Amino acid sequence: MSGRLYVIGTGPGNPEQMTPEALAAVSNSTEFFGYGPYVDRLSLRPDQQRRISDNREELDRARAALDRAASEVNVCVVSGGDPGVFAMAAAVCEAIDNGPAEWRDIDLVILPGITAMLAVAARIGAPLGHDFCAISLSDNLKPWDVIERRLQLTAKAGLVIALYNPISKARPWQLGKAFDILREILPAQTPVIFGRAAGRPDERIAVTPLGTAEAADADMATCVIIGSAETRIISRDGKPDLVYTPRFTAGETK
Repeated sequence: MSGRLYVIGTGPGNPEQMTPEALAAVSNSTEFFGYGPYVDRLSLRPDQQRRISDNREELDRARAALDRAASEVNVCVVSGGDPGVFAMAAAVCEAIDNGPAEWRDIDLVILPGITAMLAVAARIGAPLGHDFCAISLSDNLKPWDVIERRLQLTAKAGLVIALYNPISKARPWQLGKAFDILREILPAQTPVIFGRAAGRPDERIAVTPLGTAEAADADMATCVIIGSAETRIISRDGKPDLVYTPRFTAGETK
């Protein structure tokens, strides 16, 4: 007999963008494991307990949550956005894969959420309207040369690219280097969308051509979307521009 382990995402930060399924999981859970700012988004009852850890302690957090679920406690592991996109669902699965046999018997429920690139895209139009990919610029868990190669190949393949973890105090140079790599492949006028805190009061959405895009316009709360060679901008009098990628393609980017 074990408890249930929910893995949820709070969405991009707007309470209205958290799914009813995730809210029900919160109501059914006793203990909550997560990074402080994400857990703080929840309205917890006095009988519900917070187990806060640093944002870079994902695997330890997953193991601690699994231990508690194995002790017949209903546990909720909290991510921002969608828990399966650069978030805690993978850490929980990794812990189960390498952990004791009893963890495989835990009732695991992973619930989808709204991830940052979807929130940013919806605020600007439909830049993800055709084929796209998501790449984390963090080299904490993979070598930078792998990231460089993926950027080159996806740009050459004509994919729109959503960049997560674009810049931080510990990693101040990666986004600028990514722009340099992409400028060698994509047209200078390719739209770059800087979507910070989409849907929250401190939201900032800006569009700039790749040729003049500056890494300083992003921080860790920003999701950066780089269009393909076919991504278009629609100007509208008195209203914000729309950015979209057509559902058809003229051919592979050379």
